[in-house]
Amino acid sequence: MRIDENGNWRSFRHRNFRILFAANALSNIGSWAQRIAQDWLVLQLTHSGTYLGLVTSLQFVPVLMFSLHGGALADRFDKRKVLILTNLGAGSSSAVLGLLVVSHNIRLWHVFFLAFVLGTANAIDNPVRQAFNAEVVGHADVSNAVSLNSANFNAGRLVGPAISGALIAAFGTGPSFIINAFSYLVVVASLIKLQRSQFFAIPKSDGVASIREGLRYAKARPDLHVVMIVIFFMATFGLNFQIFNALMATKVFHRGAVSFGLLGTFLAIGSLSGSLLSARLDRFRKPSFVIFGATCFGLAITTLSFAPSYLAYAIWLPVCGFFALTTLIMANTLMQMNSDPVLRGRIMGIYLLVFLGGAPFGSPLIGFVAERIGVRFTVASCGAITASAAMISWFRYRDKISVPADVSIDGVLPPTYDNES
Repeated sequence: MRIDENGNWRSFRHRNFRILFAANALSNIGSWAQRIAQDWLVLQLTHSGTYLGLVTSLQFVPVLMFSLHGGALADRFDKRKVLILTNLGAGSSSAVLGLLVVSHNIRLWHVFFLAFVLGTANAIDNPVRQAFNAEVVGHADVSNAVSLNSANFNAGRLVGPAISGALIAAFGTGPSFIINAFSYLVVVASLIKLQRSQFFAIPKSDGVASIREGLRYAKARPDLHVVMIVIFFMATFGLNFQIFNALMATKVFHRGAVSFGLLGTFLAIGSLSGSLLSARLDRFRKPSFVIFGATCFGLAITTLSFAPSYLAYAIWLPVCGFFALTTLIMANTLMQMNSDPVLRGRIMGIYLLVFLGGAPFGSPLIGFVAERIGVRFTVASCGAITASAAMISWFRYRDKISVPADVSIDGVLPPTYDNES
């Protein structure tokens, strides 16, 4: 099949991308299956929204500690080798957790510790994997690769939660962790299979890749750091569906594991739609679109809190997922395409620190407030904070982010790619 060089599927022209895409499809299903199983396991062990928020927090604490260093590693070392190591580490944590559950030796502290181990592997993996896109498909196809990878991720969200919910109902949470451990091995095998001769050459940092240099660059670029500000509030308060869904399903609608798992599938319908649409929205890749999308997402979350029934809640979830993924893909692509290739790994490390770094504080807070004040009030408040932060950012930065792409901002020019094949 011939693939149009300007079409929505153009990244599939690259053999290495096709290999990784197939492996990541299985891995994404496993990851979503584990997320559902981990949340359900914590609820089984504690019956507490506070503990549910705490385990989520522990999984994201490593982002604060290691994501900037992961970005520096991406700019200096062989990204493929780093990714092999991070996938082996993540897979090991899933395997141990699954074996502990199956053998009936699981304790709450095991879940906490292994969530931290998984989070450490992901904190290093994420900026490296994002920066690796340009080596796999070249700069011209980065935006398309980001959209397709996001579609892949959300196709996993469409399938993984439903599979996990059925497995939990039939066998308990253990099999979901074992499946995820196996999926990491598939990714490692695919990374080994990639052909180095088909990588695109990306400039590497001379000497030590300074984190401070990346921070100075991001600070000097309003078009980059306004996106980070908006995404911070969106991720910290709005993107807590695993907590929202678990508490709404169990505390408000009094449903079981299968119904909880299906909420993840409903959410993925909208997320997958947003991912696929984003492949056609190149002309909208600008900070103002990210701000608009985050505002709509926040309002959608607030509306979600008023759902009168489980069915109404499930039907509205795809709307939330659509706005979430369309906005996140635009933000991710802007960060990759508008940053200097030499600094791209560090910029993605900073972006992912902002994106995920609020979770260790936001997740426990959300769980605590939900238990003390109420689930619906907590969800509505999170949506309102997200929308308000986006609108304030627009009024604060609208003049600075309207600077044409070829104009210097505080002496820092967007990168050019005339010499890139």
